[in-house]
Amino acid sequence: MIFYPDELIDRWIDEDVPGPDLTSWLLGIGAQSAEINFRTRAPVVVAGSAVAARVLERCGARITGIVASGEHAASGAILLRATGDAAHLHRGWKVAQNLLEQACGIATHTRELVARARTVRPDLPLYATRKYPPGFKRLAMEAYLAGGALPHRLGLSETVLVFPQHLAFVGGLEGLLERLDSLRPRLVEKALVVEVESLEQARVAARAGVDVLQFDKLPVGGLRTAVEEIRTCWPRVRLLAAGGIGTGNIDKYAATGVDGLVLSSVYRAEPADIGVRLAPAT
Repeated sequence: MIFYPDELIDRWIDEDVPGPDLTSWLLGIGAQSAEINFRTRAPVVVAGSAVAARVLERCGARITGIVASGEHAASGAILLRATGDAAHLHRGWKVAQNLLEQACGIATHTRELVARARTVRPDLPLYATRKYPPGFKRLAMEAYLAGGALPHRLGLSETVLVFPQHLAFVGGLEGLLERLDSLRPRLVEKALVVEVESLEQARVAARAGVDVLQFDKLPVGGLRTAVEEIRTCWPRVRLLAAGGIGTGNIDKYAATGVDGLVLSSVYRAEPADIGVRLAPAT
């Protein structure tokens, strides 16, 4: 689903093992044939299994079993299994475990958010923001895709999304809208998305002809009122809600009538609890 270059995987391994595995070397166990498995201690939505397998393979292991990203795994299920020399498996063990725990945690939490929203609106899309730590983008994307969300914005080069931080340089919302006629011919392939913080701003932007309004941190009641008015007066404008949406209120935001919900809360998931058994081959 997500492409991970070999150099990225090698960098992850090198961060954890920049030199020899001193413990395995001193104990003299590196040449022994061994096997490793990664078992979840709670039900999870699986993510990161393929890239964790790649880590083990780059260390010299052979994969003997794997559960695919997006699958549900019951408590006690083995997500990944491999064989190889003890030195190879010890080298890749912790990197693979960390990737699985982080990715499965996000995927499982995302699936919960999607389920809560879709009890209200079965077709409502959820979009994950790019509020992930640097270097975490690919794994984060795989995880929330496995959980059922979509990317809100892959990067600055992909979409035209105007924030208040942009408006400060163009004379505010009114200054932006004065430029709209000159911008429009250059946006043939792109939608113009503008973040607004009030119904008043939404009216101005919708009247001027923006494509998408992204409401930021509006309370549920105020958002519902705004959606009703924009739908009535400017029905072609698409509407997003963002800011502070999580498990405690996602059903309420889903019921406001917006076209999609934009979330950062997918990244606040607890890592999955995945145990590792590494032992001599039987």
